[in-house]
Amino acid sequence: MSTVNYYGFRTPPVDTQKRRSHIYEVIWKIVQYVSLTFFSLFSVVPIVSCVITAFKTDEEYQRTNVMSLPENPLNFRNFIKAFVTADMGRAFLNSVIVMLCVLFISVVIGTQLAFILNRFKFKGNKLIRNLFLVASILPAVAMQVTVYNIMSSLGLVNHLYGYILMMCGTDVISIYIFIQFIENIPVSLDESAIIDGANYWVVYWKVILPLLKPAIVTSCILKGVAVYNEYYCANLYLMDKKLHTMATSLYTFVGPMGSQYNLICAGVIISLLPALIVFIFCQKQIYSGITEGAVKE
Repeated sequence: MSTVNYYGFRTPPVDTQKRRSHIYEVIWKIVQYVSLTFFSLFSVVPIVSCVITAFKTDEEYQRTNVMSLPENPLNFRNFIKAFVTADMGRAFLNSVIVMLCVLFISVVIGTQLAFILNRFKFKGNKLIRNLFLVASILPAVAMQVTVYNIMSSLGLVNHLYGYILMMCGTDVISIYIFIQFIENIPVSLDESAIIDGANYWVVYWKVILPLLKPAIVTSCILKGVAVYNEYYCANLYLMDKKLHTMATSLYTFVGPMGSQYNLICAGVIISLLPALIVFIFCQKQIYSGITEGAVKE
């Protein structure tokens, strides 16, 4: 039964209100599921299309659309041809060497810098943090002319060690992750170690660095994915075919006469397999590192 409220308007019965709220909840759930389904398909369709295209011959690719299934679903000739023609074995080795060196140097420099900025209060501390913030805002492409001139003058262009040195540039996001995590480590641990006779170097290696493992895992995931997939600088600074990385090796099938997208898709799948295998076997450590390495209050 409807009632009259303070303002003289009739309100619907309680059952009607519950029914309306239930209808609204159902509608909202439908909207949520529809949107999730749409964005899931939006993300999965390119991957499915890439897998389908990788198994097609040149003639099949020319006369069918991207979602048409190949006549021979077990045709691995494209994978073999892509691997051999693009020399993806050497490219994978170069990518792994670059990634491991960059991760090691970046973690060591980043954790030390975060330790200094957090534990030591000196003039210019805030200025350095602000400069890092400004550096993260500047577009990297806009500075490539200056960086290339410096690299060329030092003789570091078209050398793997030069590319590694350039990619080891300070990662601002990783430094902020390390700083936020160090802020949650009690200073009393440093003081106890110093009382026992340890210097700041020992405090860093024996106390701070072991406690930064979750943050290091998070930083390595972010930096490692970026370095492994990096194309622009690799294509700019590593012109020799023997120095190609996984990202630049796929450029072998692109030319003025057209692009062999079936071979490109096969190469893309080959480049994704190592990362997929690492993720499958290390997903527990990856998930725990991301959650524990997140910014804490």
